[in-house]
Amino acid sequence: MNFSIKKAVPYLIAIATFILISVAYFSPILEGKKIFQNDIKHFTGMAKEINDFRIENDAEPYWTNAAFGGMPTYNLSVLYPNDYIKKIDRFLRFLPRPADYLFLYFLGFFILLLVLKVEYKLAILGALAFGFSTYFIIILGVGHNSKAHAIAYMPMVLAGILLVLQRNYLWGFLLTALTMSLEINASHPQMTYYLFFAVLILGVFYLIEAFKEKQLPSFFKSIAILIVAVILAIGTNATSLLATKEYVEHSTRGKSELTINPDGSLKETSSGLSKEYITDYSYGVLETFNLFIPRFMGGGNYENVGLDSNIYNFLKDKTDPRQAKEFTEFAPMYWGKQPGVEAPAYVGAVLMFLFVLGIFLVKGKLKKWLVGVVIFSILLSWGKNFNFLTDFFIDYVPMYNKFRAVSSIQVIAELAIPLLGILGLNEFLKNTNTSELKLKALKSTLYIMGGIALIFTLIGTSFFSFEGLSDPSYDKMLPGFLEAIIADRKAIFFSDSLRTLIFVVISAGVLWLFIKEKLNKNYAILIFAGLILFDLVSIDKRYVNNADFQNSRKIDKPFVASEIDQEILKDKSYYRVANFMVNPMNDGSTSYFHHSIGGYHAAKMERYQELFDFHISKNNIEVLNMLNTKYFIFEDGSRRETVQQNPGVNGNAWLVNTIKIANNANEEILALDSLKTKAEAVIDKRFVSEGFNTNYSNDSTATIQLTSYALNNLVYDFTSKTNQFAVFSEIYYKDGWNAYINGNLTPHYRVNYVLRGLEIPKGKHTIEFKFEPTVIKQGSIITLISYGLLLIISAGWFFVDRKKS
Repeated sequence: MNFSIKKAVPYLIAIATFILISVAYFSPILEGKKIFQNDIKHFTGMAKEINDFRIENDAEPYWTNAAFGGMPTYNLSVLYPNDYIKKIDRFLRFLPRPADYLFLYFLGFFILLLVLKVEYKLAILGALAFGFSTYFIIILGVGHNSKAHAIAYMPMVLAGILLVLQRNYLWGFLLTALTMSLEINASHPQMTYYLFFAVLILGVFYLIEAFKEKQLPSFFKSIAILIVAVILAIGTNATSLLATKEYVEHSTRGKSELTINPDGSLKETSSGLSKEYITDYSYGVLETFNLFIPRFMGGGNYENVGLDSNIYNFLKDKTDPRQAKEFTEFAPMYWGKQPGVEAPAYVGAVLMFLFVLGIFLVKGKLKKWLVGVVIFSILLSWGKNFNFLTDFFIDYVPMYNKFRAVSSIQVIAELAIPLLGILGLNEFLKNTNTSELKLKALKSTLYIMGGIALIFTLIGTSFFSFEGLSDPSYDKMLPGFLEAIIADRKAIFFSDSLRTLIFVVISAGVLWLFIKEKLNKNYAILIFAGLILFDLVSIDKRYVNNADFQNSRKIDKPFVASEIDQEILKDKSYYRVANFMVNPMNDGSTSYFHHSIGGYHAAKMERYQELFDFHISKNNIEVLNMLNTKYFIFEDGSRRETVQQNPGVNGNAWLVNTIKIANNANEEILALDSLKTKAEAVIDKRFVSEGFNTNYSNDSTATIQLTSYALNNLVYDFTSKTNQFAVFSEIYYKDGWNAYINGNLTPHYRVNYVLRGLEIPKGKHTIEFKFEPTVIKQGSIITLISYGLLLIISAGWFFVDRKKS
């Protein structure tokens, strides 16, 4: 028993260290404060109606009407049945947010290094180095929680795969199945997709070695085990995956039916996103040096340059000194070619130094894999700056065109660099390598990394223009202002280049002292821990710090109803609001209080986005009327927020006399230019069968009225002496919404490009629309079966192995 406890002590020390450092970095959580995350702020607005429904009904709606006229909640806020893997995830993320994600970063990388036989002290060091990578901290600051979540599980997945490849089959199988389940459950397909590339490259190098050593049977046995583990992991997430797959076809990630743009030009046809959209955030070739020198390209969009800056000295004499001071706190220092960045993706000067050291010292397939991953991810992150490779992947590699921001693929480089760096340091500190080999590797690394840093420090400011995309506007603002901005950019470039040079020299010095036996191994590890933490944390704190935390009440309730909101909320009927004080398609605030025609989501419904581009953005009042847009919020002549009620709104449902037939999507959306929506509707010919009625007689006594509203259930009363065709101001979604007339399932149609239409026989009827997605039931069954198989296989395997031994 004592022996077992003694063996567990290093791991307990590691976990305690990770908890303490996670809480220390985000120390305001101890005061009950929460971090302000802009994305989460808008998410809270989007999800409020869903959360209120859960509380009131103790059920899941799977649909919301609060944004974009209506959409499924599959990629917004959803709780699926039998989602036991989420409970495991919540157990692992026991700390308050965002310390929970930082802890998960540490834990995952620590496990990976242990699997690679790195001693626990270095594994702790490596975990801290990975977790404090600047990009990983920045995404926590802006609210990309699902991205951080998926990244945190990447090292654990790799650990499980490596265990299997090391022929530790049972435990590798269990770890892979569990962590892959957690990875998928994190719900960031883009990050999981990038992880697949890292695994694929790993498999290639293992395959080559297996072929050379005539070990192909063992290799393919490992692959078979991994395939079963991944299939079961997918199965445990079947509900979310099937729902996402279903929704993707309807979203902006799917293929549009339109062949024209709003201006009439021909549209680029694609089964995914456009190349321009995918590559909008392409990392610059030179910008790659940000991994080594933090503000090589100026840093983030806005940097605090201080009162000793050229900007302040220029502005203080030309403007109010207080305004000059405020401007220096948000100075436009970034001069790269991306539309904007929050902060540089800095991996660390010390870690980049150790990474190159690892290239010289680490042998075999692991080194080749990690170097290959770094090169691969950096080349793809260049996007439109390296068109040949990017175009190939967009055109020919499955699913690559479903994701935007190609620069994000650097996350696998940001995993590979610290991993090879720690493996390199591990080799250096071993007694198995000769001093001559270590000294040669150290000198080569110092010459390369120190040389680069020295060149940029001495003459780097003369290499580049330091001019950014938006710079002309600053020169127009005040003559000579741009020169001051550029001077500060040069000053930042010099100071950070010098900073990197100092870290390189110190790192080399520590290793030299170790070779000369003037420093023992433990002290060397401790010094590197201090260097890496100081290097990374000092940069991280520039962008995510205590100032980003607020009282938890403000975070939980991020929006306060204005007088305008309060005035609108007096109306207790069901309607929509168009808020033109903000960008409607990039706003979650309106959805917090109202049913908005806009919203905040990366994967909106494709047809709704097209409706906005073609009509709503051009203030087509008929389209706004058919969406039941009862209130407009806008800026009046005095630049104040005001509200106007729409007298022409169509309401929740109405009866039309004429149905126009469109031959294709182009005709259907263009028909809305002149469609009189209260009397006419347009329908795609695909919905029309022989004998379809396109004209309905007018009955002045006919009525249709909404009598009951819920997110997933709408009830209407209908009365008419003749057959009628009703149009509903609700978004059409074929994979879930069912129409019932007096309890009988009745086909309904997509009309007016995005809405629902229903032919109703004469008489008095109750019409009900229910959201009944079959994908939830199907996924739940597959999920339960997968959990059962995972338990049976694992338990059976364990007892068979035990019996054999």
